[in-house]
Amino acid sequence: MRDRTFISFDWALKRLLRDKANFDVLEGFVSTLLEKRVKIHRLLESESNKDRDDAKMNRVDLLAEDEAGEMLLVEVQGESEFAYFQRILFGASKLVTEYIDSGKNYENVKKVYSINIVYFDLGQGKDFFYRGKTEFRGAHFNDVLQLSTFQRQKFGVDAVYKLFPEYIILKVNDFNRWSKEPLEQWAYFLSNTDIPEDANAPGLQEAREKLRFASMNREEQAAYRRYIDNRVILADQIITARGEGKLEGRAEGFEEGREEGRAEGREEGRAEGRAEGRAEGRAEGERMKTLEIAHKMKACGASIADIVRFTGLTEKDIL
Repeated sequence: MRDRTFISFDWALKRLLRDKANFDVLEGFVSTLLEKRVKIHRLLESESNKDRDDAKMNRVDLLAEDEAGEMLLVEVQGESEFAYFQRILFGASKLVTEYIDSGKNYENVKKVYSINIVYFDLGQGKDFFYRGKTEFRGAHFNDVLQLSTFQRQKFGVDAVYKLFPEYIILKVNDFNRWSKEPLEQWAYFLSNTDIPEDANAPGLQEAREKLRFASMNREEQAAYRRYIDNRVILADQIITARGEGKLEGRAEGFEEGREEGRAEGREEGRAEGRAEGRAEGRAEGERMKTLEIAHKMKACGASIADIVRFTGLTEKDIL
């Protein structure tokens, strides 16, 4: 493994960012995504937020609560998963039910932000940053359903979507652009594990100091090396499996294509034969009718020249 100056963000989520002294890095990251100041109050535990020491795990969960009582679920996913949309829906929905005590009114349901960093091409889209929220739009007037004055005062929010889980997806697998935009600076770090000197996005200056590989003890460095090695091995296995699958698929597709081509060729040949047979039959029928007309004209005394001009037949056909 090539030594890096900084450790990867997913490893930091597993280890360093769980320390309250390092909350400022996580706060800067989340504040950049949500475009509002976020202050982490504490880390929470759930069935999907256990601290696993399995270096081969690609999924990393960190669940936090901010000072406003809202929950922040941060997940890193390296391996492609076709049902990932449904998984983030399940995860956010489960948190809603986990963190409301039985007997409490629904007004105590906590706001959940599901923040997902994915290192694969999820869905189809040109952007690297996506944010999803729930709104209710009228079918006839296209208006957005709003909270009543009492609800706004009671819940402390001004829009219905702020009561529902919100989803953020950062697709950083191929992001390689450094800029002055805080969001793009974070995406660059997540993708390249590098923080240039002019980084000024919230949390990145803190990350420069606290996420250095050299600042870890030997045991942590060794564990991090194993983690990166296992991640590389897993990525190679996935690439190999996909490559072998493509080769097998092409071979199977080629053979299937040949067989389908032969079958289609036979069917097309039969169809063309039937069509040609019908065409020839119609042509022969028309010729017989024309010959009959020519013979009748000849019997009535018409000249050979007139019959040829009228029917298009040759003198040999008529004689």
